[in-house]
Amino acid sequence: MHVPRPDQLELLRGRLGRFPVVALLGARQVGKTTLAREIARDFRGRSTFFDLERAADLSLLDDPELALRPLRGLVILDEVQRRPDLFSTLRVLADRRPLPARFLVLGSASPALLHQASESLAGRISFHELPGLSLTEVGSRKLARLWLCGGFPRSFTARTEAESIEWRREFVRTFLERDLPQLGTRVPAPTLGRFWAMLAHAHGNVWNGSEFSRAFGVAHTTVLRYLDLLSAALVVRQLPPWSENLAKRQVKSPKVYVNDSGLLHSLLDIRKEADLVRHPKVGASWEGFGIQAVIDRLRARPDECYFWGTYAGAEIDLFVVRGSLRLGFELKRTVAPRVTPSMRSAFESLRLKRLDVIHAGDRTGALGNGIRAVALERLLEDLDPLD
Repeated sequence: MHVPRPDQLELLRGRLGRFPVVALLGARQVGKTTLAREIARDFRGRSTFFDLERAADLSLLDDPELALRPLRGLVILDEVQRRPDLFSTLRVLADRRPLPARFLVLGSASPALLHQASESLAGRISFHELPGLSLTEVGSRKLARLWLCGGFPRSFTARTEAESIEWRREFVRTFLERDLPQLGTRVPAPTLGRFWAMLAHAHGNVWNGSEFSRAFGVAHTTVLRYLDLLSAALVVRQLPPWSENLAKRQVKSPKVYVNDSGLLHSLLDIRKEADLVRHPKVGASWEGFGIQAVIDRLRARPDECYFWGTYAGAEIDLFVVRGSLRLGFELKRTVAPRVTPSMRSAFESLRLKRLDVIHAGDRTGALGNGIRAVALERLLEDLDPLD
C-alpha cells in the first residue's frame, strides 16, 4: 500500500524551482527514492536517475563532469553520501547560465556528515530532511498504528504486526552491519548495537555521557562519538537545549530520542500495543512520538526546535523559535492535563506566545492565560502549520 505524501512533493517542487541543487536527506528506507521518482514522473522535461549503489551507475560517473554536463532537465543522484566528491562538480554545473539542469540529491546522512556540500555549494543548495510518515499523511484514525509501528513506510504498511516487526528487526541488523560502515564508521556493529539499545532505554532523557562511558568502559568522548554517528545517520534525534541570559541555571546537554517510534519499540522488544501500554518507557515513547507529530504539523526546521530546562526543575519538552515567534509544547500522556508551576515558569521565562499541552484525551480547550490543552488525535484540526 502506497501512502501519498503531497505536502512533501509540493515542498520539494518549490525548492527545485528556487535552487539549482536540492538535497533530500533521511534515514535509509524512509521513502526518499519513491518521492524522487514521483518528482521525476511529473517533471516538465527530461529526467535522469543515478543510483550510486549500482556498480553500473557508479562507473558512469568515473568522470562526473563529463557524465553530468550534457544532461538537461532534472538529474537525480541517489545515495550521494557514497560519492561526496560529486559536490565540487555540482558547484560548477550549478553556476551555468542559463541553467540547463537542476539536481536532486538523495542521502542517508545529515548535512554535517555531508560537510563538503555546505562548503562547495553554499548559496546554491537547499537541504530538506524527510521524516517518516506523519499523522497528516496517514490520518488521525491510524494514530495508534503509527505510534506502534513507526513511520517507515514498509513497517507502517505491513500486512500484519508480525511482518512489521520482522521488517524493523532486519532494518536494524542491516543498518548496523552494512549501512553504517558505508558512512565510514569503523566501530564494530555489536558495539553500536548495544549502544543503540541502551540509548533506547534513555529515550527522552537528557544526555548523560558519564553513565554511558561507565557502562561501556570507554572515555566520555568515545560514547559521544557513538551518539553523533547515529545522529548523523538520522536514526537518533538530539534535541538541543535552549539557553539565554536568564537568572536561572539552565540545562546545557541535549535530550536524546530514537527518531522513529517503531525502531524504538523494536530495540525495547515491544511487539504489540498491549506490551507498549504496560512498558516502563510508554510515557517516554509517547513523548517522542508526540514531539515528532508536532514538528511535522508545524513544518518546523531542525534549527528551530529545542527543549528547555533548569536545574530547579522547570522545563518544556519542545520549544519552537521562528523569528520573534516563540511556541512551547508539553507532552503529557494523560486524559486530564493541568497547568503546573513548571509550565508557568517556562511560559514567563521564555516569553511564549502560546503553550500547548499535547495530551492523550479527545478534547482541546483553554487551561489558562496563553496555555491550552490540545488532543494529539485532533492535532490536524487544532494546530496550524507555521507557513
